Amino acid sequence: MVLVYLVSAKSYSQIKHTISGIVKDNATGEVLTGATVSVKETVTGTVANENGYYFLYLPQGNYTLLVNFFGYKSKEIKVELVKDVTINISMSEDVDELKEVIVTTEKKNDNITKAEIGVEKLEVKEINKIPVLLGEKDIIKSIQLIPGVKSGEGTAGFYVRGGGVDQNLVLLDDAPIYNASHLLGFFSVFNSDAINDLTIYKGGIPAQFGGRLSSVLDIRSNEGNYKKLSANGGIGLISSRLNIEAPIIKDKASIMLAGRRSYADLFLKLSPEEGLKNSKLYFYDLNGKLTFRLGEKDRVFISGYFGRDVLGYKKLFNFDWGNAAATVKWMHTFNDKWYSSTSLIHSDYRYRIKLDFSGTSLFIISKINNNQLKQDFQYVPSARSKLNFGAITSYLKVVPGIVTTKSDNTENEEKLSNKVGWENAAYISHDFKYSEKLNLVYGLRLTSFSVLGPGDFLDIDKNGNTLDTSSYASGKIVKTYVNLEPRFAASYVFNERSSIKAAYCRTTQNVHLLSNSTSGSPTDQWIPTSKYVKPEIGDQVSVGYFRNFDENKYQFSAEAYYKDMQNQVDFKNNAQLGLNNNVENQILIGKGRAYGIEFFLKKKYGKFNGWIGYTISKTERKFDLINEGSYYPAKQDRRHDISVVGIYELSSKWTLSGSWVYYTGNAITYPSGKYYADNRVLFYYGDRNQDRMPDYHRLDIGATWIRKKTEKFESSWTFSIYNLYGRANPYMIYFRQNEADASKTEAVKVTLFKMVPSFTYNFKF
Repeated sequence: MVLVYLVSAKSYSQIKHTISGIVKDNATGEVLTGATVSVKETVTGTVANENGYYFLYLPQGNYTLLVNFFGYKSKEIKVELVKDVTINISMSEDVDELKEVIVTTEKKNDNITKAEIGVEKLEVKEINKIPVLLGEKDIIKSIQLIPGVKSGEGTAGFYVRGGGVDQNLVLLDDAPIYNASHLLGFFSVFNSDAINDLTIYKGGIPAQFGGRLSSVLDIRSNEGNYKKLSANGGIGLISSRLNIEAPIIKDKASIMLAGRRSYADLFLKLSPEEGLKNSKLYFYDLNGKLTFRLGEKDRVFISGYFGRDVLGYKKLFNFDWGNAAATVKWMHTFNDKWYSSTSLIHSDYRYRIKLDFSGTSLFIISKINNNQLKQDFQYVPSARSKLNFGAITSYLKVVPGIVTTKSDNTENEEKLSNKVGWENAAYISHDFKYSEKLNLVYGLRLTSFSVLGPGDFLDIDKNGNTLDTSSYASGKIVKTYVNLEPRFAASYVFNERSSIKAAYCRTTQNVHLLSNSTSGSPTDQWIPTSKYVKPEIGDQVSVGYFRNFDENKYQFSAEAYYKDMQNQVDFKNNAQLGLNNNVENQILIGKGRAYGIEFFLKKKYGKFNGWIGYTISKTERKFDLINEGSYYPAKQDRRHDISVVGIYELSSKWTLSGSWVYYTGNAITYPSGKYYADNRVLFYYGDRNQDRMPDYHRLDIGATWIRKKTEKFESSWTFSIYNLYGRANPYMIYFRQNEADASKTEAVKVTLFKMVPSFTYNFKF
């Protein structure tokens, strides 16, 4: 790395002058992260960083800067460069361009020239046009239409290239979100009105990210309006939302507040059944962000999120769960070459259950808490070389369960042992444009995880049998794991229209989700790495071919990947995971592998846009005590996955959209026989995941009608139909005795949604 860096610095030592500045929105004053600034007379160009800051190194002369950003009018700026100059750029929204759907904010052929592979960026303006269930705009459901990202109806989380739900790092303003779903997986916790942009990394994960095996979903919230008060929101069948942005000090400080609440519980009150009338079923979430500009070189963010789901039936059952997250971030620009970002991060996920029966109340509380300190630096010695490095320290505490029982005047409390860990990481990464054809990104991440006391820690053999128990005092280091994670990516550009890319990435993970349900549950239990449960390790190799057509209007890619996974966690047959103080002796440690090819064709510009994605893949796991030690399909294994998305601007008033998905049914275990015991029918199950759910497919359509649009106010109606042709897709299949003939067993398919129409009224001023 040092040699390449010296070659880079020497090659560009003759550059005498810089052009630098900040790219902002002319109306709101918000910086435009990702805006491209290129030089018409050369091949030189750059992208504005998180601070909206850009800079260029050029010899003395006359130049034309070309500035572009999605949804904004392109800008040309003439520059006579005889010394270092600062040029701040304000850009205005382009109404015509906003009608188009553009997948990224970058240059038209950056998908060809950049070394990144397995990376997709989505604009919120694009996501808002995709038809979804009950008209609720959803960023998680939208990314599931990208090849390599899988999920299902009514399932919490998503799967990326064969990884588990817990193997995705979901970040909101750098804060990890542990459960990204509302209403048991039907909606995500992210209010799209509060979101500025998002990026998902499936393959070549940058070295600054770590802690999960499969992917990173990096979500950034809006800064707020620095110029004037503005608001937008919507009223739909399932929920309503409102987003307000305003300056605190014009051009210097802003505030963003966004809220959303569903109201299915209000409809329950109309039910004639007393039980349903007194039931609870709703979710809500709140987003907030304060941004302060302390001069041209410093910005401070204070952002927060709080969300909750509530489910209850009469006074017999009450269940609520949700996330809380907060980030304080200071971004500083030292000069044209050096940048710094310092963050304090807090994240918390918890659930609470209350049961009342026969005069006895049962309370259950479980939570996971994470506090982090993060420092990032960026050094850019030339237009072709960029160095990123930094460190993060994290304190993790898991409370598996506190169980309180109340009866008359007595109260008993049982507390499962807390799990505590201390994780540290340091990284360095170098982006280097070796030549006009070859681009490199390479780096290294060093991680350590220390298991901390207090508590009793089990010594367990490879078959999950407890050998011994050791006790440790509070703060005592039980065991420390250290891992090196090399990262590498490269692209070779044949010409402006085509390139090949390759990447290798090692990742490690020190928190693990235990679940023996097929769809996931808010009560699934997180456990950290311990004496028995080692850090998960993933090695992924990917290669791809990228080609653009018709002046970059069409983009095609084919990416192949192979992923090897060590220290995978699964449960024993008939495992008891809930409220178990020794849950580690219920789980097994094994390995996994996943491989496949993803094809992606998308149209970026024009009145008709969209994409077609197809993935053929295989995902397997291997544990000594499951299926006689043979590889078996993981529950998220799907052979084929197809998604088709189309959006058409019919006129200045109407935009039509549609999406169709098809995928092979997930792996599942059906009973292979039955027997009678104590006058009951019991089922016998064979090998794990040797059966398949029926194939899934669904067509959704939508239309947006702009009712009124002026300079100060805009309103629109969005209409959609989920599952247009009423396909009875299975949510679950269970087995029971036939009512007419008890000697026969029948399979019963449960379907959640057939055809579901919806509408939403949206406004903006």
